[in-house]
Amino acid sequence: MNTFGNLFRVTTWGESHGKAIGATIDGCPPNVHIDEDFIQDFLDQRKPGQSKFTTQRKEDDKMEILSGVFEGKTTGSPLQLIILNKDQKSKDYSEIANSFRPGHADITYYQKYGNRDYRGGGRSSARETAARVAAGGVARLCIKKLIPDLKIFGHLIQIGTKHINRSDLDFSERHKNPFFSADKNIVEEWSKYLKEIRKSGDSVGAVIEIIAKGVPAGLGAPIYGKLDSELAMAMMSINAVKGFEIGAGMKAAELTGSENADEIFLDKGQPKYTSNNSGGVLGGISTGQDIIIRFAVKPTSSILNSKKTISKDGNEVDLITRGRHDPCVGIRAVPVGEAMMACTILDHFLLHRGNIGKNQGEFISE
Repeated sequence: MNTFGNLFRVTTWGESHGKAIGATIDGCPPNVHIDEDFIQDFLDQRKPGQSKFTTQRKEDDKMEILSGVFEGKTTGSPLQLIILNKDQKSKDYSEIANSFRPGHADITYYQKYGNRDYRGGGRSSARETAARVAAGGVARLCIKKLIPDLKIFGHLIQIGTKHINRSDLDFSERHKNPFFSADKNIVEEWSKYLKEIRKSGDSVGAVIEIIAKGVPAGLGAPIYGKLDSELAMAMMSINAVKGFEIGAGMKAAELTGSENADEIFLDKGQPKYTSNNSGGVLGGISTGQDIIIRFAVKPTSSILNSKKTISKDGNEVDLITRGRHDPCVGIRAVPVGEAMMACTILDHFLLHRGNIGKNQGEFISE
């Protein structure tokens, strides 16, 4: 269960404190120009140790492509991507070798497999997401060739109880602050808030919004191949994600049918909508509007505050997790969400192209 995708298939491998992590990509279209600097830019956005608001583990996250590329272009054979781990401090976890961190996957991994890698969580660590970001960079290069008008970007909209003001959004601000925030006015408040959280030895969660503009209509399929259900699976597979919504999301339950329905009119032979409560997907199929999704990331489970737990020998203990941890791991989840959006949309574009070719429905205006 380490692979996602149907035609564009990504298998990630490696552990947080192993020698390396990486991804194997199968089904990548041939003759796509591979710009390694372009991919590295997304890895640099995700990597740890870039600000005082993330873990101080120092990894350069330099990606190397071992196969599937010749003379700068994909060959159609599998791509093997590798990222070396260089700054593991496994001794930081020696105190929890026999105890389970509350809120962490330690205990469920042990219950299922009878063993666990307590050094940073092994496969359950957010370190795994670097491989997804590398694969997402490859997906974006494929998208640039196949769907050049499609743009994907994400931003942080909430940390703990602190929300952005949507009337202040300027997406050019996203890379000018350490929070991927499009609301520059919230940055100082978030900074002060996280300093207090970190000083108290605690952590806090976050909500991320990912937007895809220029998505062709027709991607996805009814029932079991729905684009929104696969986007939900993609985002929910990200470590520490506990909630997902699309369009109006949970607030749709508060709307009337008249309020929720996105009215349709024809513009130059193509349907246009008065609103986007659907989030760009109806009946599992893209409408051609922006796809807008949000996901919630829980607080980091490794904290300096003492919590009650149990050990493998059945004793009740008080546990403090030492080491280097994010006070809000949701900050670095923004490029991860973008990567999963890119992989999922590319996968469905390839499925649509193979199954349908081009859209069949036409609109005839009198």
